[in-house]
Amino acid sequence: TEKLQLWVFPRIAMEIQELLNKPDYSVDHVAKLILKDQVLSSQILRIANSAFFAGLKKVSTIREAVIRLGTRQLLNCVVMVTQKNYYRAGNEVIAGYMQSLWRHALGCALGTRWFLEKTGYRDLSQEGFLAGLFHDIGKLFLLNILEKIHGAGRMDIDVSNAFILEILDGMHPDCGHRLLKQWNLPDPYCNIARDHHNEDFDSNDMLLVVVRLINQGCRKMGLGINNDP
Repeated sequence: TEKLQLWVFPRIAMEIQELLNKPDYSVDHVAKLILKDQVLSSQILRIANSAFFAGLKKVSTIREAVIRLGTRQLLNCVVMVTQKNYYRAGNEVIAGYMQSLWRHALGCALGTRWFLEKTGYRDLSQEGFLAGLFHDIGKLFLLNILEKIHGAGRMDIDVSNAFILEILDGMHPDCGHRLLKQWNLPDPYCNIARDHHNEDFDSNDMLLVVVRLINQGCRKMGLGINNDP
């Protein structure tokens, strides 16, 4: 993983994050940046008008969407929209895993945010969304590697379900941790990717504790690759 770079953290998300860190940013500046990407703009409008965020009046401009979502929530939505583009594959078997993995990532993101808001940790809810979204990103990284190797004809064995599961289960925490470190994301996200399956974990790390809980809940509900009803 040190030499193979499959992708970088979405540039538009980095640009928005850098803008939001400036004390003199404005809603118009944020809206102008989003409007540079037509696909992202349409998705942000759709999210702002979804049942989860919608108010009494339908928003019709990106500026109105930014105001409704709020800047912190907006950044999470941008990351979510751009991340979804990575969960695709040409190989039919791997594509199926990608779809299941995306449902799991989104379920954990929404579930973690909801749980934190309902249990008195609202100040952690936005960070919880990203922690849930990224906790299994090592699996996405590995699936992309498997597809590239198999597609290049350098894999002598079939991409069987047993083989894929063995690779994902054994390697995804370390690969996810290293990838998020490469993206220079804050340590809490990196550590959750690494430790969300560890039995010896920091029980005082509320983000980690909740992601572990929601991860199990999603598996029980059938949202994921490794389901356990």
